[in-house]
Parts: sequence; structure tokens; C-alpha cells
Amino acid sequence: MPKLTVYEIRKLKGKRQLSELFTADAREAAAANAAGIDMLVTTTEAAKTVRAAAPDVFLIIAPSGRMSLSNEAALNVAYAAMDQGADAIYVGCHSMERIRTMADARIPVIGHVGFVPYRKNWIGGPRAIGKTAHEAKAVWQHVKAYEEAGAFGIEMEVVPHQVAAEISKRTSLCVISMGSGAGCDAQYLFSEDVLGTNPGHVPRHAKRYVDLKPELDRLSGLMKDAFAAYHQEVQSQAYPEARHQVAAKDEEFAKFLAEISQEPLLDGTIRGVGLT
Repeated sequence: MPKLTVYEIRKLKGKRQLSELFTADAREAAAANAAGIDMLVTTTEAAKTVRAAAPDVFLIIAPSGRMSLSNEAALNVAYAAMDQGADAIYVGCHSMERIRTMADARIPVIGHVGFVPYRKNWIGGPRAIGKTAHEAKAVWQHVKAYEEAGAFGIEMEVVPHQVAAEISKRTSLCVISMGSGAGCDAQYLFSEDVLGTNPGHVPRHAKRYVDLKPELDRLSGLMKDAFAAYHQEVQSQAYPEARHQVAAKDEEFAKFLAEISQEPLLDGTIRGVGLT
């Protein structure tokens, strides 16, 4: 399936749900590409690797650092991400001026509303946002602010599904649900939650489709054993064997030795070479 564009994603609003995954791993990205996943999110550091592994997926890059410093810095970071293959930029900061600066430069921007993990200290820890009418209205106003600033979409994290669905019906933005229900335009999960490789807390909205952790643990053990065997054979000189090496012809090797025979060995001695 050809890679989606911003234009096509907008046209699909209300017509079908889009799938989105976060990954920073090339193997996972390639699998997502082959599976027909619509959108991938990744970090700046992994962008080139993920882009190369998943050429047919709409790629959202979440730039690290400097986004909150100034409008000019944010614009430079966004341009750099686009050069790495991004189709859109995820911006967690809530500066609408910054969003507008990038949108005016025709950079597709995706913002964030609802629960913001790094702000959990201010709200009493991880929890849904929008369970009261007051909070729900604040989420709506936040969405409208992104829309007016020129954003292309928003990630809506852990908002009650009824609230999220009603907001999605009333905004032109692509509303990407992370734990905010089926009434949004796209569903977003981390690949580790889908694959069962999450070593820590598994959020309520996550769904495990396969449990790869035992298999990965087994593979890690096999890798360790193989590396240990290799290390031991290097130490004992069992590796490399003759079949792992290339030999020069005797006459050519003799000529080479004649050329360097007067060069000192590491112990400082000169070893003469007798040629027949």
C-alpha cells in the first residue's frame, strides 16, 4: 500500500481508523511496514534507521531537545527531522506560537492533549484527564488552540472515550487516541505493548497480541552462549581454523618476505629470510 500523505489522512477522517505504533527498532519497523501499519512514531536518534526499514509508512518524528528553547530553534529542529525522512513532527510543548511558526513553514505538526506523562506530578500521578465537565472543556479548548495554530493532528492521551469521540467529531484535526477510545481517528500503541516485551508497567489501554519476552530471553541466552564460546576459542586459538583464512601462493609470499626481511620484529631483532 502506498505511503499515506497528510492530504489523504485528512480525507480519511471519519471513514476508517488508522493504526499507529511507536518503535525505535529497525526490525520492528520493517515488520510494521510489511503488516500495513499506517503510521509510525520514532525518536530523532532512530529516525534514519526506522525510515530506511519502513519506507511505506507515514513517519512521525518526536525530536529530542531544543523544541522549547525558541521558535527559531524549534523550526531548525523540525527542518532537521524532515531531512531525516519525517512526514510530520510530534511536538509535546504547549506553545501555540511555536506550533504556528512550524505550521506557517508548512511543516505538519502533531500536538498532545489530555494526560501528559511528564506533568503527572502536578495532577497527583497518572490518571485520565476529562472525567469532569470542567476538565473535558479544557481538553476541548486545548484541541481548538492547536487547530487554530495550524496543527495537523493531536495525540489524545487517556481521555474518557465519550469526551474524545465528541471532540473528534468537532475538529478538523486528526485525533490520535492513546487510551482515548475508538471514537478518535487513529489508535496508537507502543510496539513493546503489542509484542509483550514491555519490562515495566503495562497501561490499561495496551493490548498484548503476542508474548515475545520469553522467546527474546531465550534468544538472549543463546547469544550469550555463542559469544562466550567464540571468546573462549579466540583465547585458545581454536578460532580461526584453516577454513576461515585465505592463503597467499608460496612464491608470492616468499617475495613479500624478501621485501620486509630487514624490517625489525617487535622484539627488535632482524630475521633473515633464506630463499631457494
